[in-house]
Amino acid sequence: MKTAKFPFVALAIVATAAIFSFTNIQTGSIRGTVLPADGGVKAWAISATDTLKAEIKEGAFEIVNAKPGAYRLVIEAKPPYKNAARENIVVADGQPTDAGEIKLQQ
Repeated sequence: MKTAKFPFVALAIVATAAIFSFTNIQTGSIRGTVLPADGGVKAWAISATDTLKAEIKEGAFEIVNAKPGAYRLVIEAKPPYKNAARENIVVADGQPTDAGEIKLQQ
């Protein structure tokens, strides 16, 4: 019976070490406002590895769970407005990023 416990204990130690060896990546967010307030539908954050979205409510949005890196921010507009985009919105580890005010054009 003693020989059966050793492999289990060794496996438990290796699994615990593997779990704690990874660094915990903290996600950030991208927030901003859209003018006119009723012109935007959704905000999209697009990177090389992720596509995230959030609803625009009362002219404001916040895209959560964004991994650190650079994103292209696209505001999906409803007619008669046109979609708008901003390049190189940089999200830092665990930090909110303010994309500022985005004015939609007709």
